Amino acid sequence: KECKKRAAELRDEILFKQPESSHKGDCPICFLPLPIDNDKSTLWSCCCKPICNGCNYANQMREWKESLDKKCPFCRQPLPNSKEDADRNYMKRVEANDPTAMFHMGLMRQEKGDYDGAFEYWTKAAELGDAIAHFSLSTSYRKGEGVEAD
Repeated sequence: KECKKRAAELRDEILFKQPESSHKGDCPICFLPLPIDNDKSTLWSCCCKPICNGCNYANQMREWKESLDKKCPFCRQPLPNSKEDADRNYMKRVEANDPTAMFHMGLMRQEKGDYDGAFEYWTKAAELGDAIAHFSLSTSYRKGEGVEAD
C-alpha cells in the first residue's frame, strides 16, 4: 500500500512539477524558466535578452510610479523609437555574434520572403548553439526554402 502511495506521489511530481529549464533558458532577471509560449515573454532589441512578462510588468510599474523614461528591464537602454532603430539594435547584436539576434534577423528575412538570407542567419545562429535556429534550419530543409529540399 505504501508503494502505491509513493508511486502516485512521484507521478504527480513528474506531471505537475515546473521544468527546471527549457530550450529558451531562464529569465535573466528573476532566473525562472522562460515560458515556451512566446506571448509570455518579450525579446528586447537592445540586448537581445528575453524577459518574462512578470519582470517586464514589474519594470513598467516601477517606471510608471517613479515617472521614469521607458527602458529595457535588463540593460536599461532606452527603448527604440521606431522599427528602424530596433533593426539597428539587432544588427549591432548580430555584429557582436549574438545567436538570438541572428535568429531574429533570420525571422525578419523570412517574413520578407528572403529565404536565402534567413537560411544564412539561422546557420550562423545554429553554429553558435541556438536551438530554435536548428529547428528553423530543419524546417527550411523540409520546405526547400533557401536551400534544396531534403
